[in-house]
Amino acid sequence: MSSRVQITRLATGVPGLDAVLGGGLPEFSFNLLVGPPGAGKTTLAHQLMFSLANPDRRALFFTALGEPPLKMLRYQQQFSFFDERKVESSIRFVNLSDELASGDLEEVLRRIATEVEGFSPGLVFLDSLRAVTREAREEGATVPMHHFMQRLGMQLSSWQATTFLIGEHFREAEPHPVFTVADGLLSLTQSVCRNSMVRKLEVQKMRGQPTVPGLHTFRIDGDGLTVFPAVDVPRESAGVSSRRRLSMGVPHLDEMLGGGLPAGYSLLVAGPSGSGKTVLATQFLVEGARLGEPGVLVAFEQTPNRSWDRSIDALVQSGQVGLINSRPLDLSIDEVVQGLMALIGKMKATRVVIDSLSGFELAVAPAFREDFREALFRMVTALSTAGVTVLLTSELEDRYTDLRFSPYGSAFLTDAIVVQRYIEVESRLARVMAVVKVRASSHSSDLRQFEISAQGIVIGDRLVSWDGLLGGRPVRAPGVRA
Repeated sequence: MSSRVQITRLATGVPGLDAVLGGGLPEFSFNLLVGPPGAGKTTLAHQLMFSLANPDRRALFFTALGEPPLKMLRYQQQFSFFDERKVESSIRFVNLSDELASGDLEEVLRRIATEVEGFSPGLVFLDSLRAVTREAREEGATVPMHHFMQRLGMQLSSWQATTFLIGEHFREAEPHPVFTVADGLLSLTQSVCRNSMVRKLEVQKMRGQPTVPGLHTFRIDGDGLTVFPAVDVPRESAGVSSRRRLSMGVPHLDEMLGGGLPAGYSLLVAGPSGSGKTVLATQFLVEGARLGEPGVLVAFEQTPNRSWDRSIDALVQSGQVGLINSRPLDLSIDEVVQGLMALIGKMKATRVVIDSLSGFELAVAPAFREDFREALFRMVTALSTAGVTVLLTSELEDRYTDLRFSPYGSAFLTDAIVVQRYIEVESRLARVMAVVKVRASSHSSDLRQFEISAQGIVIGDRLVSWDGLLGGRPVRAPGVRA
């Protein structure tokens, strides 16, 4: 039995795209890049071309847009991937406008074939299919459109080159013959929701290799496209299963948690504004740095030097704590998670603080808020699988009539919950804290009063002299004198 043919996969040079493709782009494949105007098709094509082209793998770029290549290059030069040295040495542009304008589609096919045979490229691009289709529909065309498209597709797929055909989206009622011969189909979309632009990429087809299914968000900036693969939720967790407990850095809180927070757990700290959630999170990171356990802070509200203890700023400066200060208001969940996982890997961090879920929801684009709960589940699962211990803060309106832990109904996602509340005692505002749950572990059920001092949170004794603490206005327990 003969051995299997090994297909070489080319690294695309587009951040995140290789992961979505399942390891890269198959060499000698014929690919379609489709999407509406402005979605980034031509930019992606140029980014691929400048990344892959070299003296041993030259690129031939056919334009059928009715505008000179120089005009197109003027805009592409604004991207960092543009390399002027490769133009004319490893990259050649050919304008097909004259051949298409004549309506002689046989001549178009001949011109393409002649250029390929003369230049011997390893990469071939044709931009765009819409321009070619428009000319093929004109009366007097020498070849019927469906025959022309079929021959074009067969021609592109027959060369010993990796080829790309760029075009618009097509309705299923108008299938094109090139779809049947194409090896790969990448679909790009864009949508505007309020003042945010959301762009997504989907690999609808890629022969010979498994791809990551679903829609993947991407950005276009000065470096070109950056793809953020959708967070995959594994069927079985590969997270840390040790019995090691982490110290929280808050005296008596470890005791309340049953000996500390189990490594690899996720902890939700819920409470109203000013109750001390960020202070507790600060002590968690500071304690980790003291024990040689690097941490990462994801701040969605204010910068650490404004709302956090100065010790965090010092730890960020020293490299013991990594900082993701997410201020844009059009993020995707996957973008945040990809940046977070990269920083965790770089720092070998074992502690992560996300402050806060309320700010997180505001930071994501409106298009993603409907699925925010599902996205939180995927994020917490991904971090847990990586063996990281996560502390999330969630701001609640203290209504004193019920015991809630998150406005997103996401409390079940976390392994442990610490709740902070305000109470009124003798016409004085006070704070109380309790551990609500620690999964698969015993823990204290005490309500304890605490104060915030210059040293952080100071937890006091049990409040045994009062009843009705969670109602906000406690009363003296029976038999207890004032």
